[in-house]
Amino acid sequence: MHAGLTLSIALIAGVLAQSLARHLNIPSTVLLLPLGAALGPELLNWVHPQSMGRGLFDLVDFAIAIILFEGGLNLQWSRLRRQEAPIRQLVTWGAVLTLAGATLVAHFILDWSLGHSLLFGSLVVVTGPTVVAPLVRNMRLRPHMRTIIEAEGVLIDPIGAVLAILVLNFVLSPATETLTSELNLLALRLGFGIAAGTIGGFVLGKLLRWPGLVPHGYTNIFTLAMTYGLFQLCDQVIPQSGILAVTVAGILVGNLGTQVDRDLRDFKDQMTIMLVGLLFILLVADLRWNDIVQLGPAAWWAVAALIFLVRPASVFLSTIGTELPVKERLFLAWVAPRGIVAAAIASLTAEAMRQKELDGGDALRAMVFMTIGITVLHASLFARPMAQLLQLRLPKRETVAILGVRELSLAMAAELKKGGTPVVFIDSEPRYCRLAEDAGLPVIFGDALEERVMMRARFDSVETVVGLTDNDHLNSRFVTLARTFFKVPKAYVAVESLDGQAAPAHVRQADAEVLFEGPHDIERWNVRFRQGAVEMQEVIFTEPLNQGVPADGEPVDPKQGAGPFGELCILLTIRNGKRAFPMRMGYIPKKGDQASVAVHTHENEKAWDQLRQQGWIPKSPEEPTSAPAS
Repeated sequence: MHAGLTLSIALIAGVLAQSLARHLNIPSTVLLLPLGAALGPELLNWVHPQSMGRGLFDLVDFAIAIILFEGGLNLQWSRLRRQEAPIRQLVTWGAVLTLAGATLVAHFILDWSLGHSLLFGSLVVVTGPTVVAPLVRNMRLRPHMRTIIEAEGVLIDPIGAVLAILVLNFVLSPATETLTSELNLLALRLGFGIAAGTIGGFVLGKLLRWPGLVPHGYTNIFTLAMTYGLFQLCDQVIPQSGILAVTVAGILVGNLGTQVDRDLRDFKDQMTIMLVGLLFILLVADLRWNDIVQLGPAAWWAVAALIFLVRPASVFLSTIGTELPVKERLFLAWVAPRGIVAAAIASLTAEAMRQKELDGGDALRAMVFMTIGITVLHASLFARPMAQLLQLRLPKRETVAILGVRELSLAMAAELKKGGTPVVFIDSEPRYCRLAEDAGLPVIFGDALEERVMMRARFDSVETVVGLTDNDHLNSRFVTLARTFFKVPKAYVAVESLDGQAAPAHVRQADAEVLFEGPHDIERWNVRFRQGAVEMQEVIFTEPLNQGVPADGEPVDPKQGAGPFGELCILLTIRNGKRAFPMRMGYIPKKGDQASVAVHTHENEKAWDQLRQQGWIPKSPEEPTSAPAS
């Protein structure tokens, strides 16, 4: 079969499996492993990895570089420092203990030679960010637990890969001189990789921050090229040092205050998804079913020993002296799925053993893939119930976080609170923070663009972020960071005008929506509230009489970017039988929906006329009440 056809089939199958896994909310490895086996020569015979020759392993190198850079990019240094002790001990002493434990398991249960057992132990040291990240994405773990698990997965991959190369070289040439030279080379690889990654990440970060250097829209491909270039350059100087260098570079680029926007992170995430799917299909298709069968029942016992003996012992022993409670250690001991890096290094190891005419490479690779499949399935089935049992999951997201304490935002927050929705403010002005406190509303003082401030506001429990200041850039940056760092599902931004009939570019780039039913002059409304020229009223939706026509009978010109009510009134919140939530442009009300509306008292009749034409009528016949002046 032609190599291009093999590559295209594997790419399509990988993307489809990843898409289905996302819909099912399970790690993609659960689907990729059986699909790769089905497409290989032993079943459907559609994918022939051998047709790619050496190109397969060049592709593996490229994919590992991008995957580990992307993993490092998403690690936040501020969080790493808070959990420095357990992370450091898990990726050092934990790795050593896992290596020793897995070696003993392979030697005594599988009855392998010490050299082959040591190779197996080095290959299963890693966990894997490509498996851990989707596993914990919707589990809603407490932030520090998620940080530890994700950091271990990212940082232990390059360490495990370098360790596997060291062990492989020793097995291929078992001599004291070889071990001594390999240990020296290991120290050199680690030192050079960290140094090169630090320099490379710093330089890349500076280049990305240099105004106008990277043309608009070229950031993604520029970063991709520089990442792979760093990987290959380091490997040419010191073999196998590039894998650590790109990981360190990713961490630096993600934490140096560079303008790494949502597009770059999304691009890297999509590249990783594509490459993981492609590699798993190709590597599993190259596996022979007979190799797995020949392992026998002992293989099942070996994997069980890894899950229930080696991993718990490694976690509990390596975290001695840390402040991790027992229940958190239990969860870490329970979750250790292996991923694409283990699969890739196992395939490279098997190929190297084949070239050196050393037996056991196929069995070693089969055992590693079996370990990957079972550990991923185990984590997929039992990680969430264990987190629930140990009370390590966050409460349900429902809070609305509002940037900017002003009169209009206070009015909206009061209506949300009345509708059963918790609210939290963020503001950097003490006098405005006092306004929120006087109104009995929680407020966090500080720079809303700093992650630590968002953490104080408990953004892991925030469902909606609202940018409600008169600074468009600040609003957009705030919601972008909230969605990027804390995966907040909904984001709204107040605007004064539209781009034609669409949201302004800065709102679209922030992946947000326009707050309220349309654009409004926010400062004008703040002044009206201060002057006591606003009435608050509850309305209910029936059916519009003449949608799109304002009170004076003149049709609204959509090119002017005006909302349906102009500045006569604002729909602040909406309620459809459950909790209240902020009103957004484009929301289509249903009959029976309730809303809170702020009406300008000087244009009361026009406002109510327009509200009725749009289908909104007073909820009760009582007279509207004026909002108190602040």
